Amino acid sequence: MVKSEYEKLLKKIQDKVSENKKNSGSRFELPQVDIMWQGNRTLFRNFSEFPKILRRDADKVLQYLSKEFATPAQMAGDKAVFVGKKEPHDFTSLFARYVKEYVECPTCKSPDTRVERSNRLAFLICEACGAKSSLKGNYV
Repeated sequence: MVKSEYEKLLKKIQDKVSENKKNSGSRFELPQVDIMWQGNRTLFRNFSEFPKILRRDADKVLQYLSKEFATPAQMAGDKAVFVGKKEPHDFTSLFARYVKEYVECPTCKSPDTRVERSNRLAFLICEACGAKSSLKGNYV
C-alpha cells in the first residue's frame, strides 16, 4: 500500500515538472530594441542593456553590429549611434545571430557561457555543461 501511494506522488511530481517545462519557454530573452531616427542617424536607445544580458563587452558587441551593417557606429552614453537608417527588426535578427554564434553553447544550447582567451585564440566555455569550443571572429 505504501508503494502505490509513493508511485502516485511520484507521478504527480513528474506531471508538474513536465508542465512547468512546457510553460517556461526560454529564460534567456533579449529586450525589445528601442530605435529612434534623427536625420540620417539611427539612435539605439537601449543598447547598453544588451551587452549586460549577453555578458559580453559593449565595445565588441558594437563592433559586431557596425561590421554587419557596414556602417560606422559609436557609443553615446547608454545609446549607440549608427550612420544611416536602420530598422528595429534588423537589430533583432543580428542579435539572434550573435547569440547563436558567440553566446550560446553549441553542445547544450545554454546561454550561460563565458569567453576565455588563450594566446591569440578565443574559446567559449559553457558554465552549464563545461564544454569548450573555439570561436571565430573578433567580436568576443
